[in-house]
Amino acid sequence: MPENRILVLDPTATDPDAEHQALRERGPATLVDILGVTAWSVSDPELLKQLLTSKDVSKDGRAHWPAFAQTVPTWPLALWIAVENMFTAYGADHSRLRRMVTPALSARRTAALQPGIEALVTGILDDLDALPAGETVDLREHLAYPLPIAVIGKLMGVPADRRTEFRTVVDNVFATHLTTEEQTANTAALYGLLDALIETKRSEPGEDMTSLLIATRDDEGEGSALSHAELRDTLLLMISAGYETTVNVIDQAITTLLTDPQQLAHVREGLCTWQDVVEETLRHQPAVKHLPLRYALTDVPLPDGQTIRAGEAILASYAAANRHPDWHEDADRFDATRLSKEHLAFGHGVHFCLGAPLARLEVATALRLLFKRFPDARLATERAGLETLPSLISNGHTSVPVRLRPTPSR
Repeated sequence: MPENRILVLDPTATDPDAEHQALRERGPATLVDILGVTAWSVSDPELLKQLLTSKDVSKDGRAHWPAFAQTVPTWPLALWIAVENMFTAYGADHSRLRRMVTPALSARRTAALQPGIEALVTGILDDLDALPAGETVDLREHLAYPLPIAVIGKLMGVPADRRTEFRTVVDNVFATHLTTEEQTANTAALYGLLDALIETKRSEPGEDMTSLLIATRDDEGEGSALSHAELRDTLLLMISAGYETTVNVIDQAITTLLTDPQQLAHVREGLCTWQDVVEETLRHQPAVKHLPLRYALTDVPLPDGQTIRAGEAILASYAAANRHPDWHEDADRFDATRLSKEHLAFGHGVHFCLGAPLARLEVATALRLLFKRFPDARLATERAGLETLPSLISNGHTSVPVRLRPTPSR
């Protein structure tokens, strides 16, 4: 029988694996409290895929969640449901907004970025190579962060001297330990940066996606296919999703390979590829643990006899679903040679992440060049000693301390 008591999710995410196991033990879906909001956490992969592709489930809270108006002023995660972009759009609006962004992330354009990505990684590793042997370096801070920020910054036209500011406010968007007041102030700071970027690109357009979106809006005029709010929130989505999630995958892949040397040996022996490592990392430790929110348009009967009622909120619990024992054998074990590559790390259905190919390219390139340059790299602490990010959403560590080369023996 399913557990009826509401499970309060830990906003600081001190033990996410245990929490995901608890969700799975409660059945395909269970009621949870996420920072004061009650939602159905869905951890069964088949049920989750069904809901993610159902026309009876929406991401538009304004239109389809009765509690939207009373929740937004007081909920720390209000930005996640209040933005006006393809992330929260439903039906024709979603198709319209997604269509405007798709060309920037096409397979051809992504492939064309590979030489630049390799050059960026090489430059980062050159700097790390200059450090004394035996010195500890935080690879989250000095590899996982700078690469995707530089890539998405160039793609979107964010000036290099403003990227640190964007990083700070975007990191806070993913944090779930902040108060409503702190998040409100952070949102104001974020929108201030976005408005400044729009004005800069409007007066000095370049060969970047921000300039292209502005031109599309300005050419078609007010009331056109892209409102100012949609323009600003589309930039927010592309900049934040374009780097934060990739940071986490690089972080988790490095951490796993340095705590399970056999997996690294598999790559070196040709038993699997770097792409296999990326896919298994996405399955085993997806960049996003829970993604708020979706809303039932009609009553949704569940396999265990429960019902998600029309108007109730749904939380896609990707990390819990990815390790469901009915989906993958020995699901809690990381295995880069695993034949099945299926996972939900990039979502499913019409909201599948447009940036997935770019993220995969960045992570695979970073890993390949890192371990080629520093074959003797070692984690400078036990994995159990790594501190998880205080976030129900973002799945990474506060730091990844590594010794790239052993201390020379005397």
